Amino acid sequence: MQKHLIPGLAVIGLAFSILTTGTAFAQENKVDYQPTTLSDTVTMIKGRGGNIAVSSGEDGVFIIDDQLKPLTEQLLAAIREVSDRPIRFVINTHYHGDHVGGNETLGKAGSVIIAHDNIRVRMSSDQFNHFWGETTPAWPEEALPVVTFNDRVTLHFNGESVAVHHVPRGHTDGDSIVHFPASNVLHMGDVFFNGLYPYIDLDGGGTIQGMIAAVELGLSLTDENTQVIAGHGPLSDAAGLAEYRDFLVKARDNVQALIDQGMSLQQAVGAKPTAEWDEELGKVWIEPAQLVTFIYNSLTGVDHYTAPFPKEATTE
Repeated sequence: MQKHLIPGLAVIGLAFSILTTGTAFAQENKVDYQPTTLSDTVTMIKGRGGNIAVSSGEDGVFIIDDQLKPLTEQLLAAIREVSDRPIRFVINTHYHGDHVGGNETLGKAGSVIIAHDNIRVRMSSDQFNHFWGETTPAWPEEALPVVTFNDRVTLHFNGESVAVHHVPRGHTDGDSIVHFPASNVLHMGDVFFNGLYPYIDLDGGGTIQGMIAAVELGLSLTDENTQVIAGHGPLSDAAGLAEYRDFLVKARDNVQALIDQGMSLQQAVGAKPTAEWDEELGKVWIEPAQLVTFIYNSLTGVDHYTAPFPKEATTE
């Protein structure tokens, strides 16, 4: 889901594997993991899949998300370049395979996996997704979170009280954002796609209203010096997050206006309510018609994706 991926049928199929098990990457070449030091204890790692945060210090290591299952050993090697101390905790920001793929390996090694209650529920059972027309099988027991929470949990670790906030029904129904107040770093998970249209997992409980509310909460935790880690895309800041919030709000309002006029989904897609952003954000992964569908269905109470499906939307 990075900008170097070329939109099209092959990429859309590959992206489903990213969001589920990541198995399409089993034969991939070595990934160039890119660490960026954000504070004395916090490092961001970009690779393939969701962006990772690493907290390292005297207490050991904990990480936020663990990318794709087939790339776990490469990721662990990249983390060891930051610190060779044990990974004591893993926080999952949501249940998609590009964020929980390393859970099984880390769980077997003794890392304590922490996530919202709904993540364990979804990872424990087969998950059918209408957007992809595919079912993701339940994850093995070792991959499941062993500590779950409903609203908020705090880790007192490496000299910092790290707050994990659940944000209801945003990208999914199990999203969390993670705030490092002393380091002034905020990890937004996939409620923030920086530089590309967001994927709203309607089947996974996601909604446009929840996305906006999550970003608003994130903004309330920032100041002009906060470094903001998006789920996908480059490192950002409070201004970038505010710009993303404004885009989400205006896109929602544009689609709501078409609904208020009595337009069907097909008519709303044809009206191009996201035209002002399509050139910049709509050619990376999620396409304009798909984003409009996410928003339209969310606003009209449809709890799953409907056409245009990915294959239909990419063969024009």
